[in-house]
Amino acid sequence: MNTEVLGISTDSVYAHKVFTEVSPAASKVNYPLVSDRNHMISKAYRILNEDAGATYRGTVIVDPEGVIVTKMVYPVEVGRNAYEILRLMQGLQYNEITGQGVPANWVPGQPGIVRNTMYIGRI
Repeated sequence: MNTEVLGISTDSVYAHKVFTEVSPAASKVNYPLVSDRNHMISKAYRILNEDAGATYRGTVIVDPEGVIVTKMVYPVEVGRNAYEILRLMQGLQYNEITGQGVPANWVPGQPGIVRNTMYIGRI
């Protein structure tokens, strides 16, 4: 999809290494794991839980110009949905190609929608 994926956590690079060696799921990770021990990244994305010294579970999508286009923060009790993240990326790329938005529950192959910006910001 012409994207870059990073796994970022406040764990050390050593913890990442051990995790990928002992966890069957983590051993299949084929994207870089980034250590944010100094919390600079998690503070910049505003997903740091200061009390815990760790991040909330989050997904941040940044466009090629470095602008955050979406950020989702999940409760600890709920895991992320990779299929929804994929659909979101597909919708963003569809918009980039066609200029159209995508409606709720859109999936690739369905038509997009032309947004009427004439009424945005009006009451």
